[in-house]
Amino acid sequence: MKVLVINCGSSSLKYQLIDMSTEESLAQGLVERIGIEGSVLTQKVEGRDKYIVKQPMADHKVAIKLVLDALVDKENGVISSMDEITAVGHRVVHGGEKYKSSVVINSEVKDYIKECFKLAPLHNPANMIGIEACEELMPNTPMVAVFDTAFHGTMPEEAYLYALPYDLYKKHGIRKYGFHGTSHKYVSQKVAEVMGKDIKDLKIVTCHLGNGASLAAIKNGVSIDTSMGFTPLEGVAMGTRSGSIDPAIVTFLMKEEGLSVDEVNDLLNKKSGVLGISGISSDFRDIEDAAFKEDVHRAKLALSIFEYKVRATIGSYAAIMGGVDAIVFTAGVGENGPETRESILKGLEFLGVEVDTEKNNVRGKVREISKEGCKVKAFVIPTNEELVIARDTVELIK
Repeated sequence: MKVLVINCGSSSLKYQLIDMSTEESLAQGLVERIGIEGSVLTQKVEGRDKYIVKQPMADHKVAIKLVLDALVDKENGVISSMDEITAVGHRVVHGGEKYKSSVVINSEVKDYIKECFKLAPLHNPANMIGIEACEELMPNTPMVAVFDTAFHGTMPEEAYLYALPYDLYKKHGIRKYGFHGTSHKYVSQKVAEVMGKDIKDLKIVTCHLGNGASLAAIKNGVSIDTSMGFTPLEGVAMGTRSGSIDPAIVTFLMKEEGLSVDEVNDLLNKKSGVLGISGISSDFRDIEDAAFKEDVHRAKLALSIFEYKVRATIGSYAAIMGGVDAIVFTAGVGENGPETRESILKGLEFLGVEVDTEKNNVRGKVREISKEGCKVKAFVIPTNEELVIARDTVELIK
């Protein structure tokens, strides 16, 4: 059984074709800069050179067609036809109150995903485009939606409710949902495996740090709190998102700058975060280059704000769990930013964690980065959201 996993972001698309009899990745790829100049598809197959396609990609539909073409390409592909794909698993960011587990996609599911556009404006629309493109190109192949919000369905009321009139929660579903659930689930289970311990005996803080960033407090194997909230806007500062701010800032800006509801929403979601502070980019690699190689103050400031917010969140999660056994870094910055990881952990020595600089000089590999003998262990664990999605897909289509 071969499962194609599609993970559509706002301007990118990750994919993997996985043989579920062995859970081996037959091919994996990344499509970058969708709708932006310089669009490129990069496919990797073990033992072969990278297969790179550079051509304009106006939208996700064009990108997915190129993905399917790459998989069946006579010289660079891994299957002879699309008939070999048993099912497609789609990452969907927001499942709202209705979907707290993965589900086979039908018209009702698609309608509800669309209802959640207002809750995840950067991602649910892209997820939906991915689903509809695959349905058009593969009409007889089962499709499954795996929701980022599902893993955080175990949060207690005191964690997910806001101190707003309770009727607003009942009427509109205004509550914390949390996101990046497949990533937090995978790396928490993986770190328990690496530590040789039962996850039910551990208190773990997982740090999914990329252009979108969130942390989760995972106690005894379940999520009890997470930094993203009603939408992916809450929490730490991110690539283009402001993260948590005083809500009165919204109405202040609307009055003083004459912004509409849509304009202030666009400002907070697409023009803030490290992009807004640095004035350079939403890509942490660009900001790090400016900070470390060019000594640009605003680039340094953007990184400092990001690191401060992450550090503060780790500390708060240690408090609500009554301690912490492991801190895990994953995703783009978490896996590939040794300087950022070290800066985040600096100041948390009181918890019992210290960085081993030599061990921390690693990118994209499973490794403990804390000093020997530390009470609290720190790890880099590359995430594998695609495998979690594929596993859920197989269970549902069976």
